[in-house]
Order: sequence, then C-alpha cells, then structure tokens
Amino acid sequence: MIGPDIITLGCRLNIAESEAIRQQLGVHDDVVIVNSCAVTGEAVRQTRQAIRRAHRDRPGARIVVTGCAAQTDPAMFAAMPEVAQVIGNGEKPAFSAQLSGERVRVADIMTVEHQAPQMLAAFAERVRAFIVVQNGCDHRCTFCIIPYGRGPSRSVPAGAIVDQIKRLIDEGVQEIVLTGVDVTSYGPDLPGSPSLGALVERILTQVPALPRLRLSSLDGIEIDDRLFELMTGEPRLMPHVHLSLQAGDDMILKRMKRRHSRAQAIALAERLHARRPEIAIGADIIAGFPTEDDAMFENSLAMVRDCQIVHGHIFPYSPREGTPAARMPQLDKPLIRERAARLREVCDGERQRWLTGLIGTQQRVLVETSGLAGHDESFAPIRFSVPQPVGRIITATITGLEDRALIAHGPTHG
Repeated sequence: MIGPDIITLGCRLNIAESEAIRQQLGVHDDVVIVNSCAVTGEAVRQTRQAIRRAHRDRPGARIVVTGCAAQTDPAMFAAMPEVAQVIGNGEKPAFSAQLSGERVRVADIMTVEHQAPQMLAAFAERVRAFIVVQNGCDHRCTFCIIPYGRGPSRSVPAGAIVDQIKRLIDEGVQEIVLTGVDVTSYGPDLPGSPSLGALVERILTQVPALPRLRLSSLDGIEIDDRLFELMTGEPRLMPHVHLSLQAGDDMILKRMKRRHSRAQAIALAERLHARRPEIAIGADIIAGFPTEDDAMFENSLAMVRDCQIVHGHIFPYSPREGTPAARMPQLDKPLIRERAARLREVCDGERQRWLTGLIGTQQRVLVETSGLAGHDESFAPIRFSVPQPVGRIITATITGLEDRALIAHGPTHG
C-alpha cells in the first residue's frame, strides 16, 4: 500500500489537511489516521464509529486520531481501546514527527499564531485542488465549538499561496478552491493587512494560466466591495457562492451571535443575482436552534426561497458542551429532525427548479470522475452520456435531468 490509510470527516479544510498529511508521511502502511470533525454531536459519533470500523477492518494497524474532535476532547479518544495515539490540530504541520511521541500530543490551539504553508493543498481527481489560505476563527457564535478546535484566525502569506497554485497548474490542476475556517477574515494578521479580495486579485493576476478559481464558505457580512466586484465581474472566479447564513430569523440570528440580519442576507443574494444572474448560491442553515418557535422557523424556510438557495447544507442543531447555546432552552430532537427535513425539502425544490432551468443550455464543465462526471461553473453536477477526457474543461449541451444530476452531451472542445 502506498501512503497511510486516512479517513476524513467534516469540511474541505480537513480534506486539504488529510492530503497534506499523506504527502508528509509517504509510505506508512501500518497506520490508519482518522481526521475527525466536531461540528455536531453526530459528527463526533461518526468519528468514533469510523475508529471502531477501522480497528475491525485493519486489526494490526495503529489508529491515530487527529482533527477538531481530537483537539476539543482528546481524553475521550485516548480512552478508546482502539486508539493508539491522539494528535491535535496544532501538531498537524509536523505530523510525521508526532508519530514517535507520547500517546496524546494536543497543545493549546489558542496559542497558535501562524498557519503553516505546508498544509496548503488537497486534490480531487487531480483536476481540482483545495488550498488552505486561512485557519481558525476569532468570532464566537453561540452554537459553535470550532474556534476551540482550530484556534485564532491566521492567514497564509499570499506569496506562498501563489507559488503553490503555480505548481499545481503545472501539474495539470484546472480548478483551485480557496478554503479555510473563516475565509473572509483572511489577511488582518499579515503585513499590510491584505483582504480576501486582494488575495483573489493577486492570484488571478499572477497566475494567468489558472482557468477556474472557486471560493468556499463565506461570511456575507465580510464581503467588501472589492471582493463583490470580483465575484460578480471576473469570469475566472466561478459563479458559485456558499454563504454562512445559519438562520433566517433576526431573533435567532441574534441569539446565535451572528453579525448579519435577515434583510442583509436577502439583500446580498439579490445584489449577487442582479449583477451575475447565473450565480448559484449555497448556504449553511441550522434547523431547531434553541428557542426557535414555529414563526422563527418559517422565516428560515422563506429565506431559502428569498435567497434562491440551491446548494443547501442543512444541520440539525446539536448542543456542543461548553458553548452558550447548549445552556439555552432546547427543542425536542424529533422536532429538530422534522424541521431539518422540511428545510431540505425546500432546498431540494429550489435546486430542482434551478437544474431544470439549465436544460437546453451550454455549460463549461470540468471533467472529473472517470470521464463520466463533472461540475459546471456554478457547481451543478453533470453526468456525460459518453466518456470525456478527464481534466479537460469542455463545452457541453445539457440535455436532461436524472437522479439529481444534469445529463450532458459534447462536443468536447476546451
């Protein structure tokens, strides 16, 4: 086996870091690394389940747990008999050196001051790469445990990011995704305090061979004029925006300690669509936050339609010990599950309407899995009727919709 077996849970940042760890370790076939997630109680449960499954499937391997759940509750994982070692998020940049150390290597993440450039990249089918440009978060949303797993916000210098992207383009990567914990907070900790918009502008200017640049989840309140102009006017920056909205009711947003209002979220979506009609909006939304009544929930349902959210990530609320929301009056779990299902249903309706509207159009598609699937610029999923060359960006005619994916037919020209 080439390289360690790595099981990754959670976000794109974890995906990127798993690939960086794989590149660090090289041949290491006696180790299984579980890169954990702590965003919800369900994510922690899935991490423990993955550990037990790995132990069953690879009884002779050392199981090493890292990631946010390991950072926030190392004792829980150290107590599992299947686990050989627990390594924190702060130790990831020198992961290989930690494997020969003590059983629990988890330092205080709040003391980490710099984001290591060596944790930059991860690949998807070798045609798309995730670039970690920022880590950590300085905000304290009342529901969120992640700042305690990732530490303070810290940014990677733009020069290191540009150099890495140039190398990836030389290796054939066609699309770069900028990712992090709070990407829109990029820059204040660096000399000159560059913004995310300045970073995007620098990448597009200094890497003219880069065909496609995409941004991961953004905090809408931090999208300044410079970034907005790029998002709506730069053809190489993909028309796909994922917003951290979380709720559609002002009182719930206040109790979450979010920094935007319902009206601001809707106004941003309207401005984006007005300036770039093809833009597709995604959003993170929490169902069943403490104290959420029927009217408050209806406001979140309505926001999905008002913002035309077609990439919906719905999270049933899960109390995280140590967060303020965990001490608020909780909703019953069946009601939370019911509301999550209704939110998904409304998101699915918006998505179906959007995908159906693309039938008959021509789209630029990055060919990915085995030449039979890919994504267009707005991240609509595409399946091809005949295989296409992997790693090419082709112009394809959308002929139908089947099983939540668009069906496309060539021609195959880039």
